[in-house]
Amino acid sequence: MAPPPLLASALLLLILASAGGPNAAAVAKAVRYQTLVATPLSPHPYTAPAEAVVEDDGLFQGSLAADEGGAESTVGLRVVHRDDFAVNATAAELLAHRLRRDKKRASRISGAAGGAAAANGTRGGGGSGFVAPVVSGLAQGSGEYFTKIGVGTPVTPALMVLDTGSDVVWLQCAPCRRCYDQSGQMFDPRASHSYGAVDCDAPLCRRLDSGGCDLRRKACLYQVAYGDGSVTAGDFATETLTFAGGARVPRVALGCGHDNEGLFVAAAGLLGLGRGSLSFPTQISRRFGRSFSYCLVDRTSSSASTTSRSSTVTFGSGAVGPSAAASFTPMVKNPRMETFYYVQLMGISVGGARVPGVAVSDLRLDPSTGRGGVIVDSGTSVTRLARPAYAALRDAFRTAAAGLRLSPGGFSLFDTCYDLSGLKVVKVPTVSMHFAGGAEAALPPENYLIPVDSRGTFCFAFAGTDGGVSIIGNIQQQGFRVVFDGDGQRLGFVPKGC
Repeated sequence: MAPPPLLASALLLLILASAGGPNAAAVAKAVRYQTLVATPLSPHPYTAPAEAVVEDDGLFQGSLAADEGGAESTVGLRVVHRDDFAVNATAAELLAHRLRRDKKRASRISGAAGGAAAANGTRGGGGSGFVAPVVSGLAQGSGEYFTKIGVGTPVTPALMVLDTGSDVVWLQCAPCRRCYDQSGQMFDPRASHSYGAVDCDAPLCRRLDSGGCDLRRKACLYQVAYGDGSVTAGDFATETLTFAGGARVPRVALGCGHDNEGLFVAAAGLLGLGRGSLSFPTQISRRFGRSFSYCLVDRTSSSASTTSRSSTVTFGSGAVGPSAAASFTPMVKNPRMETFYYVQLMGISVGGARVPGVAVSDLRLDPSTGRGGVIVDSGTSVTRLARPAYAALRDAFRTAAAGLRLSPGGFSLFDTCYDLSGLKVVKVPTVSMHFAGGAEAALPPENYLIPVDSRGTFCFAFAGTDGGVSIIGNIQQQGFRVVFDGDGQRLGFVPKGC
């Protein structure tokens, strides 16, 4: 006698599952999706009100909080993207420029992390001549996000690049032998009562990777070279910096650049946020601790809702916030590269299922060589993964997104793009990154499927790399408050933290 239909169906599913092994179980598991509002890039030229950002009397917008003893413990500042200084450019043109900058920065980081980029030059020896400055620190690019601080006494407002991939703080200084156009007034150390030159033999000068020296003046010199050919050079000095609410931090070591050239776009200089001894968080650690956090709003969508929110950066005890809201993972140290913030990426899920080909072995740091590993970087836009891990992630996403129309040919560094023209809302597979210690970053759809033109082409915003180090870029960080808890040596992601 034949079994009842329901019993027969159950037996068939049981047989298929047992015969197919893990693959059959994966197929049987429902793919998880979330909703993407498919807004193409605007075709109209975009001119941001840069003067409102630069000349605003609320320059140091943000907050200043005190601890129970009355001492300031937290400083919060507003952050703007460099595209806010664009003039008569379309969103597609801005994206193209961003991806070109991104390629150069990622290449430079890969070379530095692999030991290919090293400081060169030697310390000056006697005589009365001038010894050319040498590379000090390992800056990787001119960055994507800016904030404003005050420099000197009296205060000169300065728009500074935020960069977690470098350590040295610097800004353009008058008199300038060769300088690029910046927004606002150039800092003149001759007019500041708190400016202090650093002597060639001073401990601060020795903290540079290699210290240059003007033998005539016995003045310590610095130089920082960037992957795109940009360079800044000048005197190494100390100065007072002023932040939101009037908080003043004296004797911050910085480069006073009298010879600067390159594609810095409006900024007066750079605030190095790396892990090195000369980075800004390290220098202010006695007063504010070694922790900071930022929240970056969406820069890849033309949705009007994204323009009404502000990006912010917070230094001090308030940077960490309620630990229950964050998902933390331990920082990993690279003994050959102290600047970068390394973490251990354990895997990636697509549609709710772990991608088998994203192997820990391809993403682990080798401490003996300094190669490999995964860093979190504010100045790189697109996340790069070791080639085998990326290929597995891409293939898993294509399979889970089989219902979307693939666009042939790709776009720039993206090899997986979709034609979403005519669609307002689409279902896309979920993507989550899993870190050591159980931390997870469940990405919003805008963080991995981004518009690249005004016709409705959207691309999977990851890329592969053969450079050794993998990089979690700022497109994937959008909307999270990313916490760099230097005191606790951990890094956290707070969803919807802007």
